[in-house]
Amino acid sequence: MERHFEMELEKLNVRLKKMAGIVAIQVNSAMKALMEGDVELAKQIIEQDRKVDKLDNKIDKLCQRIFALSQPVATDLRFIMSSLKINNDLERMGDHAVGIAYKIETLIENREVISLLNLGEVVADLNKLMELMVAIIEQRNVNLVKEIFDLSTKIQFKLQTLSAKIIEEMAKKSEIIVVATNLMLILTQLERIEAYTTNIAESVVFIVEGKLVKHAKLVKENSEIIDFTENIEIGPDTRTHQEEEQ
Repeated sequence: MERHFEMELEKLNVRLKKMAGIVAIQVNSAMKALMEGDVELAKQIIEQDRKVDKLDNKIDKLCQRIFALSQPVATDLRFIMSSLKINNDLERMGDHAVGIAYKIETLIENREVISLLNLGEVVADLNKLMELMVAIIEQRNVNLVKEIFDLSTKIQFKLQTLSAKIIEEMAKKSEIIVVATNLMLILTQLERIEAYTTNIAESVVFIVEGKLVKHAKLVKENSEIIDFTENIEIGPDTRTHQEEEQ
């Protein structure tokens, strides 16, 4: 029985890592499709979402089965509870990547507007954030948390700056309102992807150390607070809720 329980936990671990890898590819591909106006790549992202949904359901059902049959405690319980949340966050990230993919075709005729925004830096930062997200799930290395929070804050600031720039351009040129509105929606989706990544980092800290991390702070048992962001101020919490299962 104990051996079966260990095998189920390992299966959950493998599936969670696989989900993280697939979603990271979705997000990176969405960035590439956006930058290059690649409609075919956008279609591939949309197609791949079925694979994400299927894996999402498998992970949720596996967690439910382990809860029902094994009555896990301590570290194992934390891992299973956090896996449910991480899985949900990953699935939502994938949904936002698909949402971006759906908008690529509508932006094809307005590439010059996109080029004015200089999205390259944000794209590079998001790709790095996806790399860190996969790494922290695979390695459970809490030392990566500060790097994730710092990069997330940096991206959030850049996205807010870009949003202000788009609004400014809309005020000057009414003819770009449609494309600008789509770009604003894309920036919102990118901000949510960034926020889910910090959620995942918080969940990994809970798995490893049994400590809750909220608003970029780790609260220790002796009430000492370690602020991972030091003097960096985190903006309002844009994290959203949950979704389906795997």
